[in-house]
Amino acid sequence: MAVNLRGRHFITLKDFTTDEIKYLLNLAKDLKSKKRAGIRGNLLDRKNVVLLFEKSSTRTRCAFEVGALDEGGQVTFLTNSQMGKKETIEDTAKVLGRFYDGIEFRGFKQETVEALAEHAGVPVWNGLTDLYHPTQILADFLTVMENVDKPLNKVKFVYVGDARNNMGNSLMIGAAKVGMDFVALAPKSLWPSDELVAEMNEVAKETGATITLTENIDDVKGADAIYTDVWVSMGEEDQFAERIELLKSYQVNMEMLKKTENDDVMFLHCLPAFHDDKTVVGAEIKAKFGLDSMEVSDEVFRSKHSKVFDEAENRMHTIKAIMVATIGNL
Repeated sequence: MAVNLRGRHFITLKDFTTDEIKYLLNLAKDLKSKKRAGIRGNLLDRKNVVLLFEKSSTRTRCAFEVGALDEGGQVTFLTNSQMGKKETIEDTAKVLGRFYDGIEFRGFKQETVEALAEHAGVPVWNGLTDLYHPTQILADFLTVMENVDKPLNKVKFVYVGDARNNMGNSLMIGAAKVGMDFVALAPKSLWPSDELVAEMNEVAKETGATITLTENIDDVKGADAIYTDVWVSMGEEDQFAERIELLKSYQVNMEMLKKTENDDVMFLHCLPAFHDDKTVVGAEIKAKFGLDSMEVSDEVFRSKHSKVFDEAENRMHTIKAIMVATIGNL
């Protein structure tokens, strides 16, 4: 059956079937090959995109901008709108929907991107909220496809750290949808919600996925990919001491990678990563807590196992695929 995503929102991977996710991944793969070959595209010719940002970004903004421009689109980056201040989200959505063919939102609340989608009249894409980060998952899975010699539904994927944040939630959803063996390795207090786990276990019955929640680091055995994220997200900076205490034994380091018993295990991270003390925050953490790194050791981050920059590049190709599929001239 042909897949047609034209006019669809991209708010959470819950809304997409296995075939639709695979379609986006294969489209991204094709668009990546096209860019590598130096072929200039026109699939977004005369399309206008607006990026609404409440949270700062490197990869998300650049991926949307370059992805749109590669295919002939035009982009407005908007951080100083009156949305939620002097103008309601509903009114903002209705205005922007008359100017633009697609709207991206990156911010604090899932409710905001859902309200934009309800009222915009054009596709709305979730660039990150407190609950979900779906564009990142496509980049992660494309990177797995490129580096692991087996289909996604045969991959063991381990997420380590705060498993109930937007990355933990979204990776579990994506893994359930494509049939992965998914492991959330975290202190029990940082496991995903019972409701989301139950919902994804129902999806897993159809796809053959397995979902395991564990505190036991030995459960990384057999992993094809080890994934982690920062221990403290934007807006939670007052929680560093608590999170460090909870997660210090869950750092992804060489000892953990050896426990996989897989010499080719890959390491992934959505970035930015606190793998050393060469940033303002990293230096502050070292001064206050004596840590040279947090969620991942510098040794792992710079090792042959690390595919984080391939993964970062793939943000552009997969986001381009989302825009092309939903508003493009296919």
